[in-house]
Amino acid sequence: MAEVTRVPLQPIAKGSLAKLWLGVLAAVVLAALIAWVAMPKGLSVETITAGEGPAPTEDSVVFVEYVGTLDDGTEFDRSPPTLQLPPQIADLVPEGVPMELGSVVDGFRDGLLQTREGGEYEIYIPADLAYGDSPPPGSDIGPGADLTFNVTVHDVLTQEEFQQLSMQIQMLMMQEQMEAGPADPAAPQ
Repeated sequence: MAEVTRVPLQPIAKGSLAKLWLGVLAAVVLAALIAWVAMPKGLSVETITAGEGPAPTEDSVVFVEYVGTLDDGTEFDRSPPTLQLPPQIADLVPEGVPMELGSVVDGFRDGLLQTREGGEYEIYIPADLAYGDSPPPGSDIGPGADLTFNVTVHDVLTQEEFQQLSMQIQMLMMQEQMEAGPADPAAPQ
């Protein structure tokens, strides 16, 4: 019986198989790189100094100091300096600016939820979680701008704790005004 289906095999040139596998590996690496570059960047929180206090929740009031910058390094916002308060009030008020997490842009809220009291963080917010194509009028933020915030979290309070603190401060201020008495209308101006 004759074998008519037999096909003679030619030997593979030396090194051809290694070159084939290197080509396949290069194609896979190139495809992964293209996919990584094309992937939209999401919110990221980089820890500069880890905090050891409580983490904020959705209804927290967070006392922070922050500096907001654009991709090119332009500073567009900064927390105001701490007010000079009378000593009995200054001892009650945490350092920084109070921010209710329900009243900030989504990306800033989501970033702060990943922090802890006492820590320092860099929060990168893509445009779709910041202001998108509708930035605040008159700001340095352009349409579609990504934002970066360097944030120090000084204190995390619940809404109830914040309300109690506010009432305590108001009572102290009223007490101070009452102790000062009415202004003397005959006093030189």
